[in-house]
Amino acid sequence: MVYILLADGFEEVEAISPADALRRAGVAVQLVGVTGMTVTASHGVKVLADVPLSEIDPASCEAVIVPGGLRGVQNIKASPEALKTVKAAHEAGKLVCAICAGPTVLAALGILDGKNAVCYPGMEGELTGAKVCAGAGSVTDGRVITGRAAGVSWDFALAVLTALRGPEAARKVAGSICYDGFQG
Repeated sequence: MVYILLADGFEEVEAISPADALRRAGVAVQLVGVTGMTVTASHGVKVLADVPLSEIDPASCEAVIVPGGLRGVQNIKASPEALKTVKAAHEAGKLVCAICAGPTVLAALGILDGKNAVCYPGMEGELTGAKVCAGAGSVTDGRVITGRAAGVSWDFALAVLTALRGPEAARKVAGSICYDGFQG
């Protein structure tokens, strides 16, 4: 199971692209409501979560994904349970992924210490402990994947899929949606 954390203010495409790519490849994904079951994204789109945060087990998942959206990230940082979930997944050796402002959550938890990472331009100062790869679209460093911003949501999604199911699965999904930018 892959958990995608949704808090009010999340960036729509940064959550939905990974959910879409992974589900196309047959990966089980649940949208997790951090601030409720109906979560309002940064541009007013309302998304119904599959499960509340209180009902997931991060130690039994394959991956946790933190989308960006500044207000959404602030809401995740304000949730001790969400932070505990991300940290528990990381400590259990699961894949931990974040995009845009989301990598600042990982940095705050010490997950990026010594890791190559990227985030939304201008937020690099919040990636304490990380080796910042400014300008990169998405960066994979061991069991941590980070992405720059909404514009690279599909690259990020396919990097997550590659880590979980291999490059052939990612190429198949990229081809099925006619995405020519995938370099995997």
